[in-house]
Amino acid sequence: MSDVLLIVSGVLILCGGFFLITGGIGLHRLPDFYSRTHAGGLTDTLGAGLTLLGLIFQALADRPGDWGLVVVKLILILVFLFFTSPGSGYALVRAAFTQGHKPRLGTQIPEDRLWDGELVRENKI
Repeated sequence: MSDVLLIVSGVLILCGGFFLITGGIGLHRLPDFYSRTHAGGLTDTLGAGLTLLGLIFQALADRPGDWGLVVVKLILILVFLFFTSPGSGYALVRAAFTQGHKPRLGTQIPEDRLWDGELVRENKI
């Protein structure tokens, strides 16, 4: 049973690392702020979640039958990350949008518009 938990742990940690590296590449290569925030927010939640889940299985494999304080702490971190990461990404994007930072839409030029009752201004630098 311990060997199965170690294999599952290794696969989850590798998958989490893959998503975190993919998110880093997305942050580097994507064209504008909104795309980068989207890539970072999604891959951060999924990559860190899979990595923490792999660490939980690793801790369970080390101590069969004993949950221990380590597993409880990892579960609390996972729950906290699951709820705060998407919320902080949303708050960051909304703050940028209400301050007038417009998304890049290719050849289409976005107009000034109302969004949740707040006027979006153009950046005149």
